[in-house]
Amino acid sequence: MSETKNTKSQIRLPIIIAIAISAGIWIGATFAEPKGNQNDLRAALYRLQEIMTYVDRDYVDSVNSGELIEYGITKMLEHLDPHTSYIPARDASIAQSQLDGEFDGIGVEFGIIRDTIYVVAPLTGGPSEALGIQSGDQIIRVDGELMAGVGVTNRDVFEKLRGPKGSVVVVDMKRKNQKELIEFKITRDKIPQYSINASYMVDDEIGYIKVTRFAATTYDEFKESIADLKSKGMKKLVIDLQGNPGGYMGAAIYMADELLGQKAIIVSQEGKVEQYNQVVSAFRPGMFEDGSVIILVNEGSASASEILAGAIQDNDRGLIVGRRSFGKGLVQMPIDLADGAELRLTIARYYTPSGRSIQKPYGTDYEAYENDFMNRFEHGELFSSDSIKFNDSLKYETVKGRTVYGGGGIMP
Repeated sequence: MSETKNTKSQIRLPIIIAIAISAGIWIGATFAEPKGNQNDLRAALYRLQEIMTYVDRDYVDSVNSGELIEYGITKMLEHLDPHTSYIPARDASIAQSQLDGEFDGIGVEFGIIRDTIYVVAPLTGGPSEALGIQSGDQIIRVDGELMAGVGVTNRDVFEKLRGPKGSVVVVDMKRKNQKELIEFKITRDKIPQYSINASYMVDDEIGYIKVTRFAATTYDEFKESIADLKSKGMKKLVIDLQGNPGGYMGAAIYMADELLGQKAIIVSQEGKVEQYNQVVSAFRPGMFEDGSVIILVNEGSASASEILAGAIQDNDRGLIVGRRSFGKGLVQMPIDLADGAELRLTIARYYTPSGRSIQKPYGTDYEAYENDFMNRFEHGELFSSDSIKFNDSLKYETVKGRTVYGGGGIMP
């Protein structure tokens, strides 16, 4: 029988997992789980430690234990709900920058279609806009490295195009109707990510505000827009939330507070842990409590967008116009992990002022959940409101007695 000798990594692995077990036990105590549940958690983590130790030591091929653990975490979370997620440390800063309000880079919104990077739009105030980069331009090379037809990912694009302010990147682009590539030497800069892309008077009385997401700066931008439009005579307001995927819940709550009278319920949430249960009401005089309000939504309006729309609808403060919203009624808490990764854990369900949950049904078939838009299209809902199926068991009433429905988004 041959003798096996533990490597340094094999010796370290049980120590690392032991630390993870201690952290799991601490989390269990923090969340006040019953003792029986804590014992189950210890047993489960010990079982994982056993398996990983055998795999790392005895498996026929070399394995990357870290990658295996990350894969296991991802698959485990998929059994909870569609919105609990794990973001590895290498991607966490990129994900967070989408909400922080600004980042350093060249300032383009991009998309990848058939292995080609397309400029969706140059961002307002960024260096790409100043150089004349246009929507539809294709990014072919970055600093001489081919970026087309090589299986490029979103992360690849971020790594190549983002960088410290003042640094220079050379980007070769293909433009429609031009045979030769166009070379741009772009000096990276601080890119402000505005949440409000448009704010103007439609006529002498109607103001329009387009909100694209709910980020760190959204509420301040909203207040500035309201003040500006009021100074121009605004008496009626249209807030466009079409395609707004959400973001910070607090931004939606503060915006609703500017539109609702004091003590009007904005949203409530309820979870397993009592500290996450709360009812949030308007608590201060708002900037626009009296004028007419219309909220525009569609199937891309989700999460924080639905909190704002639900508060306006259930308090009979204004009308919802458009198509049924996405249907996300779950609250995620971002948790920074020790290695720089992030866990976005669903901690509660939120409810509109009438008490309804607008979360659309989900099970273990995440593909069906993600294909809900296509189902709406096939059933004709995107073209005719008569195609919407209401669930009478999820019928609720607004403050003034109008009927509204839960279980799958905000219904106009």
